[in-house]
Amino acid sequence: MGQAHAGPETVDLLYTPEERRRRDASRWTLVQGILAPLQFVVFIVSAILVWRCLETGEGAFAAQLSVVLKTLVLYAIMVTGALWERDVFGRYLFARPFFWEDVVSMGVIFLHTAYLAVLVTGWLDLRGQMIVALVAYAAYVVNAAQFLRKFRLARQTRPAAAQPL
Repeated sequence: MGQAHAGPETVDLLYTPEERRRRDASRWTLVQGILAPLQFVVFIVSAILVWRCLETGEGAFAAQLSVVLKTLVLYAIMVTGALWERDVFGRYLFARPFFWEDVVSMGVIFLHTAYLAVLVTGWLDLRGQMIVALVAYAAYVVNAAQFLRKFRLARQTRPAAAQPL
């Protein structure tokens, strides 16, 4: 995806004009704009705590709690993201411009949920739990990069009427 150039006008390949209007009008756009950086901050703190726990064996409870918090924030952003997609594209998931981001998001949700399962059931020891958390976090980083790319693309492309002459 990217910009298609037809003379001096820019064609927006991410949103149709109507989708852009619905995106700008959706209350979920602001919610996503708040939750995304919040999730990133929780991720950074949690990743440090998980890494510290793996390296030193200390702070297990704080690391476990931080991964649970990260997972809850992820669930919140996924639910509100689905509501945003419905507002903008008329479907809860797998809309044309965000299909692959949603596919990877399903993997991220699976991995975070797997962490909760191993935490609650005790299927893995502390080290195993922390490794599952790091794998989930690696998938989150990939997914966040996908969304940042789309955010950047959306900011770079504007409807032709908004382009300066």
